[in-house]
Amino acid sequence: MLIKSKLSAYARLMRVDKPIGTYLVCWPMLWALWIAGSGHPDGFIVFVFLLGAWVMRSAGCVINDYADRHLDARVQRTKNRPLATGEIRSIEALFLFFALISLALMLVLLLNPFTLQLAVAAVLLAAFYPFVKRWSHLPQFVLGIAFAWSIPMAFAAVQNTVPYQAWVLFFATVLWVVVYDTMYAMVDRNDDCNIGVKSTAILFGEHDKTIILALQVLMFSLLYCLGVDQAWGVFYDLGLAIALGLAAYQQYLIRNRERDACFRAFLNNHYLGAAVFFGLFFDYAG
Repeated sequence: MLIKSKLSAYARLMRVDKPIGTYLVCWPMLWALWIAGSGHPDGFIVFVFLLGAWVMRSAGCVINDYADRHLDARVQRTKNRPLATGEIRSIEALFLFFALISLALMLVLLLNPFTLQLAVAAVLLAAFYPFVKRWSHLPQFVLGIAFAWSIPMAFAAVQNTVPYQAWVLFFATVLWVVVYDTMYAMVDRNDDCNIGVKSTAILFGEHDKTIILALQVLMFSLLYCLGVDQAWGVFYDLGLAIALGLAAYQQYLIRNRERDACFRAFLNNHYLGAAVFFGLFFDYAG
């Protein structure tokens, strides 16, 4: 019974019960794999990246909770996390983090050397991100870089190079992550102000909705221009149009800055990422 309880705590620490973060990591990664592979990426590479995304997201959650172990108990949304409640000790969390990082690096060893070199930066970003909120209001931008880093890695794995298309997609994804993670931070804004944690939601203040809208416009502009540059057709345009409609819905949800509505807006980005991917998928399939 004790072992079962401990395994359950480890699973919750890794957010096995909350896969939304994995989905949000995977969608731009899949965009990149499909573009790099001209619609037909190698199945083995796709499998390695999907498994790697889950492992790295889990590792990121573990090190995030380790960094916030003294703060989470003071925040309504996070007070029941395993490190905050004492179900898991700090040393156990660190061992789990290094085990997951080791597994991720083993997966990258199955790919080419260029991808391995880029993977080192991915590990550093995952370890660095949780501590940014202590001294900067821009942790969402660092998270954006960390989540988007799978894009140059995907191109490196498929093409052994990182062309300009990858960087356009990279910057669009960074903007997207800042958008949805700011929505997420809006949920905790009052708690974060009380405990001294920084975020873009606090930095943007009363201009948060306007800035989020501006970032969404920039993101969609980059994705649209990339589509024009690559001569993608009607299916991609349709996927982008659906994603744009979802972004408008998110603006509606956050209009009153209500906690639950902001959280729903954050979750809705799963469907936005899926819309863009399936637009690409069917465009290449056609």
